[in-house]
Amino acid sequence: MSEPAWESDALVEAPPHNRDAEMAVLGAMLLDRRVIEPIAAVIAGADDFWPVQHRTIYRTITDLYGATRDPKIDPITVAAELLATGELTKIGGARYLHELVQSVPTSANGEHYAGIVREHAQLRAVLTATRRATQRALTAVGTAAEILDSAMADLQAAASGQAPAEIRLAVSDRWMGFLDELETGADPNALDTPWHDLNEVIELKPGQLVTVGAATGGGKSLFGMNLAAHVALTRGKPALVASMEMGGSELMARLTAAEAGVPLDRLIRRKLDDNDWAKIFKAAPAMQNAANFILDDSANLTLGKIRARMRWMASRGTPPAIVVADYLQLMTPEKSKANATRANEVAELSRGLKLLAMEFEIPVVALAQFNRNAAGRQPVVTDFKDSSAIEQDSNVIVLMHRPLAEDGSDTGPRAGEIDLIVAKNRNGAAGRTVALTFQGHYARLRSMGREL
Repeated sequence: MSEPAWESDALVEAPPHNRDAEMAVLGAMLLDRRVIEPIAAVIAGADDFWPVQHRTIYRTITDLYGATRDPKIDPITVAAELLATGELTKIGGARYLHELVQSVPTSANGEHYAGIVREHAQLRAVLTATRRATQRALTAVGTAAEILDSAMADLQAAASGQAPAEIRLAVSDRWMGFLDELETGADPNALDTPWHDLNEVIELKPGQLVTVGAATGGGKSLFGMNLAAHVALTRGKPALVASMEMGGSELMARLTAAEAGVPLDRLIRRKLDDNDWAKIFKAAPAMQNAANFILDDSANLTLGKIRARMRWMASRGTPPAIVVADYLQLMTPEKSKANATRANEVAELSRGLKLLAMEFEIPVVALAQFNRNAAGRQPVVTDFKDSSAIEQDSNVIVLMHRPLAEDGSDTGPRAGEIDLIVAKNRNGAAGRTVALTFQGHYARLRSMGREL
C-alpha cells in the first residue's frame, strides 16, 4: 500500500500515528523474539506503521522470523539483512535499530503498544475512506447509492486491515464465472486428493477447514503427508506441512518411502540395498525440485508460527495452496488463559485454523486424534479428543478406521484396508465410506483398484 497523499491543512499533514508506540513495538521485537507472534497477531501488516523506515524494519523482522526454525532476531542480525537488501541507510543505519531497543522500557508491553499502533492505523484508514467518499460526492462520480456502497466497502476494509476489493455480489456478476465452472466440470479453485474414490465424494475448497480424525497410529499422518505430496509434487502447487509430531528426518523418510516405494523401516534404520537405492535415485529429481513443498517441524507450533510461515512463503512468491497441521491436539495456544481448560484451548485452536483457511482462502487440513474409548470400533464425530468444537468448525470431517481382527491384528477378510468415513460434508453427500489400501510399510494410502 502506498503512502496516502495527505492535504496541507493541519489535520491531514499530521495523520493519526504514535511514533513512540511504533518505536516501542519494534524495539520489543528486537529485544525478545517471544513477543513477535503476539505482536504480529495484533498488527495487520507493515502498513500499520506510519514512517516508511518503520514499515521496512517490521517487514524485515517478520520475514527473518518466518524464514528459519530458530531465527536470530536482534539489532545486529536485522542490520545485516537490511544491509544485504540495500535498505540499511534508508532506515537510519544500524544506530537507529539500537535506539529502538533503548526506547522500550520492557518487551512485556509489546502487545499493548501494538494495539496503539493498530488503532492509529485504523484511524488513518477511516480518514482515507471518508476523504475518498467526500471527493466522489463533490464531483458527483456515480449515484448516491453507488458512492455510499463504495464508502461502506472502504470503511469495512479499514476495520479489517485489508485493501478494499471490487465488490461483485450480484447474480449478474457471478453468472458467467459460474457457467465457466459448469463447462469445465469442476471448481477451478478446488484441490483434489490422490485417491480417486475419495474425489467422487469431497473437494478441498478455498476457505475450508477439513478435519481428518484417527486413533493413535491410525494413519492420519500418512493421510496428511500423502495429500500434501500430491498437491506439491503431482499438481505442482506450494504446500505446507506443519508437524508437531515428527521431526524433519522422519518426515523425509516417510515422504521418500511413499514416493520411491522403499520400505519405511529400512529408510529409518538406514539399511538400504542396491534395489532401494535405484528407487531413491529415480525419485530424486522430483525431490530436488520440490522447493515449494515446505515441512515445518518447529517446536511448539502455534497458529502465529503457522501464519508467519505462510506469510514467508507468500513473500517468496509461493503462497501455500494447502496447509496440513499434524496434529491439532499437539498445537500450543498463543496465550494460556488462567482458567482455560484443554477443551477451551482446543476449541480456540480449531476456530483459529478455520479463520486461517478463510484469511488465506485455501483449504487447511487439521489432523486430529480420537479419545481412547474409540479404539476397536467404528468412530463417530463425537470421538475427537478434548473438544466438541471441532465438529462445528469443520466444513468436512473424515474419520479413519482400520477393520482389524478382534485380537487387533491386521488379518481377516479386510486385511490391509482402511476406511475413510465422510462424516460431515457441507458441499456434498455425507455418510459415505471410501475404502483404501493401507500400505504402512511404504507410509502411504492407495486407492483400491485403478489409480488415476
